[in-house]
Amino acid sequence: MFSRLLPLAFVLGSLTPLQAQYKAIYTFGGSSEPTCPGRSGTGVLTQTPGGNLINTTNGSCQSGMIETAFEIGFQGANFTVLQNFGAMMPSGGLTLGTDQRFHGVTMDGGSRNHGTVYRLSTAPSIVYEHDFEGGADGGYPWSEPIQSSTGDWYGTTAGASSMFAGTVYKIDTSDRYSVLHVFSTTDGRGPVAALVEGSDSNFYGTTVSGGANGKGVFFRISPTGDFQVLYNFDGTHGSGSAAPLIQASDGNFYGVSSEGGSLNQGVVYKLTPDDAFSVFYDFSATAAQGNDPQGGLVEATDGNFYGTLVWGGAGGVGSIYRLTPAGVFTDIHDFYTATGANPQSTLLQHTTGKLYGTTANGGANNDGVIFEYDPGLAPFVTFLPVYGQVGATVDILGEYFAEGVTTVYFNGVPAQNPKIASTYIEATVPDGATTGYITVTSTKGTLKSNKPFVVH
Repeated sequence: MFSRLLPLAFVLGSLTPLQAQYKAIYTFGGSSEPTCPGRSGTGVLTQTPGGNLINTTNGSCQSGMIETAFEIGFQGANFTVLQNFGAMMPSGGLTLGTDQRFHGVTMDGGSRNHGTVYRLSTAPSIVYEHDFEGGADGGYPWSEPIQSSTGDWYGTTAGASSMFAGTVYKIDTSDRYSVLHVFSTTDGRGPVAALVEGSDSNFYGTTVSGGANGKGVFFRISPTGDFQVLYNFDGTHGSGSAAPLIQASDGNFYGVSSEGGSLNQGVVYKLTPDDAFSVFYDFSATAAQGNDPQGGLVEATDGNFYGTLVWGGAGGVGSIYRLTPAGVFTDIHDFYTATGANPQSTLLQHTTGKLYGTTANGGANNDGVIFEYDPGLAPFVTFLPVYGQVGATVDILGEYFAEGVTTVYFNGVPAQNPKIASTYIEATVPDGATTGYITVTSTKGTLKSNKPFVVH
């Protein structure tokens, strides 16, 4: 299985960052293309163990506008359709698990046509793990499940009625499915964004509507289903969102709302670990700045937050922005239709240091593009899972790894006999390891993880 993780050529680049720049690396659509992948999807791009990018599309004209999952090299070469979903519609992106598979959902299809949860290999092969039945079982999932620190999978479904207004579900390591919470509108309706696991081992999310003000809620749920509404959105402080939350390095949770704020152009909001809610940044109505943040934030290795706006900017069709931890906003790229327009998904920071995303429109065929934005940040390593005990296996993604050169350290303690490929490492948490950063020596120098690994 380990050798099958690298199906596409991975082209190494320079370790020295270039000046910040934007380029469209792949254009969707066009009947003359060999794979004719249709329109760009709205799911978040995910990095594969081979250093490539994987996501889903909104249709493939190769197969009569049938939805697909695809893989592509991070420089835009070797576009490959991994899975044809037929009449089913994949929604959201794909999550890389410690089983070295990618996990996602379809919004419809399955035995009751209420959607499915699946896992996909880049070999490829697909296994459908659950068919939603509707009602209290859940139905119509919009976003991919996430893997917890214990290896279980947690996700949400949007639901289809005021009584069954969405669910939080769990699939354990033995593939047993259970429902942890059923929303009833008064406590929120339509949890369509992916969950995030907090450092307290609870899960956090939002709904797009419902709650005390009808504008959605910010909620917390424990691994066993203890549920609490932490904040009822009121419009002024934003409204429920389809974008995922993040827990930043400062311990706070951050999210975006495409509506609300003083000028109803959207906000970035913050929730502290003691549940204090506030508006972190309020978007103005000026076209020069842009508005309508539909993708979430990513905290990059420079400590700043990066996101996208669907509209505005110098080209009128969106922008990429940066927010400092102090809330200082900078427009760092304006989209123009010829090279991509209307970005709607959350950005990915690849271990090369560069940012990747998709646009809903624009490009040569006006079906969207995959783009790269280089903010001039150095390469790094990342890992799965977030937490682990001594003796646990950790999957490390990066580049420039080589047998005889690469050594892995957990907060300064060397891992014994790691399994090494050029862009992927399996390492065991060593005796004496404590919470801290993972560092990896490579052919180009020492690479540091983008977040601490928690030993517990």
